[in-house]
Amino acid sequence: KSSLDRSLASDYEKGDSFACVHVFTYEELEEATNNFDSNRELGDGGFGTVYYGKLRDSRTVAVKRLYENNYRRVEQFMNEVSILTGLRHPNLVSLYGCTSRHSRELLLVYEYVENGTVADHLHGECAKPGALPWHIRLDIAIETASALKYLHASDIIHRDVKTNNILLDNYFHVKVADFGLSRLFPSDVTHVSTAPQGTPGYVDPEYHQCYQLTSKSDVFSFGVVLTELISSKPAVDIMRHRHEINLWNMAINKIQNRALHELVDPSLEFETDEKVRKKISLVAEVAFQCLQNEKDMRPTMAQVFEALVGIRNEEYKKEKGEEIEMEAAEDEGGLLKSTAVPHSPDSVMIKWVSNGSSSTTTTTPSF
Repeated sequence: KSSLDRSLASDYEKGDSFACVHVFTYEELEEATNNFDSNRELGDGGFGTVYYGKLRDSRTVAVKRLYENNYRRVEQFMNEVSILTGLRHPNLVSLYGCTSRHSRELLLVYEYVENGTVADHLHGECAKPGALPWHIRLDIAIETASALKYLHASDIIHRDVKTNNILLDNYFHVKVADFGLSRLFPSDVTHVSTAPQGTPGYVDPEYHQCYQLTSKSDVFSFGVVLTELISSKPAVDIMRHRHEINLWNMAINKIQNRALHELVDPSLEFETDEKVRKKISLVAEVAFQCLQNEKDMRPTMAQVFEALVGIRNEEYKKEKGEEIEMEAAEDEGGLLKSTAVPHSPDSVMIKWVSNGSSSTTTTTPSF
């Protein structure tokens, strides 16, 4: 055996972390995908091509076929399997199984999520004006934030948060996908040093200075996702003005210049529906905080999740005559200092306060 094969054998034979994973044969998955028919391609990820497949038991699946069978890819394959088998969250894509170390190729078998990606519905082949109303977009944001909050609580950085990696079922519920770039946090440090990763338009600006990814890098990428949900525009578009090629830069400029209405998708009725206007303005403020250049100025995903839930529940709480409170989740004694976070002119400042602090109420934004 080669040293690589012995390493793989050792990994599998350690037992516990792979005990609950179903092992498929290569031939079984070849049959399920009709010999990896190009017409069944669902997309390309950072580490492989994904195919639609149908198993012998009639389950529909997504089969990820890794590009190369070299050490780096094999190592990532093993990492992805071990991570996914330990994760259980309604908004994370499920792993059904994988091929064995003896297989001619390394393949991962995921649940198939049938309604495409958020990118498809915002500015892709499924995009239609008015087809994705604001309340659904807000739910998508909350469910995605919930999944990322869970990952971070499990000491995992996603590393490639983008609308192409947020899948939707037929009821528009979220399944966050593509953990091919995921890594466990080292236990003794707060960052992960790595080779270039991520997708242009979503990458944390600090990454280009220090080549380190943290959970706050996911927060930045999620801020871009929020701006896509607000605008229906892609994260990168070279046809836009050079200062607006990156959507996050456009969003910051529009918010700072009190021109949020120029960013918002007209089909969302921002100009005509006061309730929608208030909620979009509040979500834009959350996005603005996520997109801060310095990572320590950004909220945590736990704080973002709590803020978004508060925004969704605002109308209900107002009807009950209660104050609207968006108290952030406690994070190491309140890591983010609310007084230090820049905010946009004439807009709500969603203050990130710890559970032990006095609560903070929001007021109506005036973009």
